[in-house]
Amino acid sequence: MPNGQHGQPSPEPPAGGQWYPPEWPARIRALAEGALTPAEPRRAATVMLLRDTPAGPAVHMLRRRASMAFAGGAYAYPGGGVDPRDEDHRIGWAGPDQEAWAARLGTDAATAQAIVCGAVRETFEEAGVLLAGETPGTVVGDTTGDDWEADREALVGRELSFAEFLDRRGLLLRSDLLGAWARWITPEFEPRRYDTWFFVAALPEGQRTRNASTEADRTVWIRPRDAADGYDAGELLMMPPTISTLRSLEPYRAAADALAAAGAQDLAPVLAEAVLEDGVVVLSWPGHDEFTKRVTLGGGPV
Repeated sequence: MPNGQHGQPSPEPPAGGQWYPPEWPARIRALAEGALTPAEPRRAATVMLLRDTPAGPAVHMLRRRASMAFAGGAYAYPGGGVDPRDEDHRIGWAGPDQEAWAARLGTDAATAQAIVCGAVRETFEEAGVLLAGETPGTVVGDTTGDDWEADREALVGRELSFAEFLDRRGLLLRSDLLGAWARWITPEFEPRRYDTWFFVAALPEGQRTRNASTEADRTVWIRPRDAADGYDAGELLMMPPTISTLRSLEPYRAAADALAAAGAQDLAPVLAEAVLEDGVVVLSWPGHDEFTKRVTLGGGPV
C-alpha cells in the first residue's frame, strides 16, 4: 500500500500508518521563516457511517486513490467541501433546526445549514446513502436506480445544489440522523486546507453503500478497533483525524449508542503545531500525543 503521495515514500511514521508527506519539513521551515502564507481553510464535512453487526458496529471507509494529491492511499470517510449555495436557500428540514446546529457547531445559522447539507450531500455522492425522507419520520429506501444516479452525478458535477435536489425530490433533510463528533483543521503549512466537521450517522434501513466516488479505489465496512489495529500494524494508512475518531468510536457497542453520545463530544478545533528545534521539526496535534513526530529538515526521522 502506498505510504506517501505523488508516488514518493514518506519517512517511517512513529505510529503504524500515519500519513506524512515528504514535503512537509520544507513547508514547515518556510512557514517558520515567514516565506509561506497559510491558505485559508475551506469548510468541509465528513461522516462516519455506522451499521450494526453481531460483533459490534462497523464503519464505512474508503481508500483514496494513490494518485490523489492530498492523502493518496489513505483510508478516510465519505466527505468533502461545503457548497456555499446551501447557505441561503430555504431547505426542507427535519430534526434540530439551524439555530440549534449553529450553537452546536460554533457558527451562524446559515453556515451551520451549509455544513449539515455538506455532510448529507457528500454521504450521498460518495457512498450512495441519503439521510433524507418525505416526512420528518421517514427515510428514502433504495437509491440505486438510474434516476437517483443521474441526480447524484449532477450533484457531484455541481450542476445541482443540494437544496435544489431536495426541492426536486420533495424531501426533507433528516438532521436528527446526524451527530456532530469532532472538528479538525488542516495544518497551516498544507497548500490545501480544510476546516472539517466530523459527524456520525447510522446506515438507514433499506439503503446500501457502494463506491460511488471517483476519488476512491476501495471501500470497506470495518469495526473501528480492527481498523485501528490495521493502522497500528502499518497496514492501513490514515491521517491523524481519521485514526483519532476511529479510536473514539471503539467503546460503543451499537450505532445508536454512538449517536446518543455525540452531543457530549468536544468540538473544539484541533490544529497541528509545528516548531523548529535545532534543525529538527517537531510536529504535534494538541491533545493527541500519539501523533507527535520529530523529523530532520532533510525529511528523515530522528
